[in-house]
Amino acid sequence: MFVDTTQRSTAPEIMDDFQMEGEILRDALDKIASINQLLGGNKVTLEGITALIREQPKQKVIRIVDIGCGNGDMLRALADYALKNDLNFILKGIDANAFTVNHAGRLSSSYSNISYKCTDIFDTQKEIENCDIILCTLTLHHFTDGQIMALLQRFGKSATLGYVINDLQRSAIAYHLFEALCFVFRLNYMSRQDGLVSILRGFKKADLLSYAQKLNLKNSLIRWKWAFRYQWIVKL
Repeated sequence: MFVDTTQRSTAPEIMDDFQMEGEILRDALDKIASINQLLGGNKVTLEGITALIREQPKQKVIRIVDIGCGNGDMLRALADYALKNDLNFILKGIDANAFTVNHAGRLSSSYSNISYKCTDIFDTQKEIENCDIILCTLTLHHFTDGQIMALLQRFGKSATLGYVINDLQRSAIAYHLFEALCFVFRLNYMSRQDGLVSILRGFKKADLLSYAQKLNLKNSLIRWKWAFRYQWIVKL
């Protein structure tokens, strides 16, 4: 089947309903986290963080905010990494869905340095709290180009060291490979539907370069990573 990836899709995702809750959502969140971990997605984000803190004193407290944190898997991976490497990370997850935030909180209950907050990042009455690093893993593609530009401008004002974007490449090959993954992992309908739409709402490198140029970013690095995603590190 021919898949047109010329332009970013504007099709909605089921998960974009912030009022959604229940077992289907919980299963989707956990499966997304498992697949991301299996395909090396957590490593892509961690590489970006290590690049941003490379010149920082090891004993410095590094405050990291994860936008669109899902079930908190990325934050738990970072907490484990910090413990293993004697680093001091204070981690906070932000998500607009209360059920998602509560689920992440339960999974992270044994981590004293992880907290969560339910908030809509596009609520202009609520600022993104100041921190050292902002993460956006498999979240940016949910937004329109205009929303992305506005969000990245806010990232630049709120983070002191920089931000790390980890998101999907818009690719017909990735689309068909995900169809196979749906069968292997027995993904539910919502996970299958949203996963395919997510790829079509993903990015070409030219899209990210265009955002960087419009934002006049001076220290921006965009690299393709397996599996069919981009790592975008912005140093401030």
